[in-house]
Amino acid sequence: MDKKGPEKKARLLAALDKGMVMIHLDARRPGVLVPSSLRNEAHLRLNLSYRFDPPDLTVGEWGVRCTLSFSGSRFTVAVPWSALFAITSHVTKEFWMYPDDMPPELIQQTMVTTKAPMPEPVAQQAAPPAEQRPRAVLREVARQEPHEEPPVATPVESEGPPKDEPPSPRRGHLRLVK
Repeated sequence: MDKKGPEKKARLLAALDKGMVMIHLDARRPGVLVPSSLRNEAHLRLNLSYRFDPPDLTVGEWGVRCTLSFSGSRFTVAVPWSALFAITSHVTKEFWMYPDDMPPELIQQTMVTTKAPMPEPVAQQAAPPAEQRPRAVLREVARQEPHEEPPVATPVESEGPPKDEPPSPRRGHLRLVK
């Protein structure tokens, strides 16, 4: 058993007790037995679960053995602990990774950072003079009772600055709902 085998075994068994688990492995490692179409995969993901009712799921000192279905065909898979580099629980969303066992190309992929090119600065346009900008005038509207007719809209003067009126001593319109 490799040095992290007991830890991997304990984590995998604990995750399997909770539900479906995905194991991440390097199928090119010695001792790995997978269908021939998958033997060159640096990052192969396999789902394991007691709910699949596997007749031969074995998690032992050597690694994991189980008969799985690949495109409708059954195949007995064998994964030594040295080839397994991550475990993901579908139920708890926990993820355990063993970077020492990761394939070098996956480590390189995670180390590469790409930066999106920054957009070219937009030419800043000068704001139009205050006289040309549209002017919004706010005015307070009295609260109406549900049985009252709505007030008729009156035109608001757009010439000149708005008159400074003191705020009316009203209660706020927001309330706390518990």
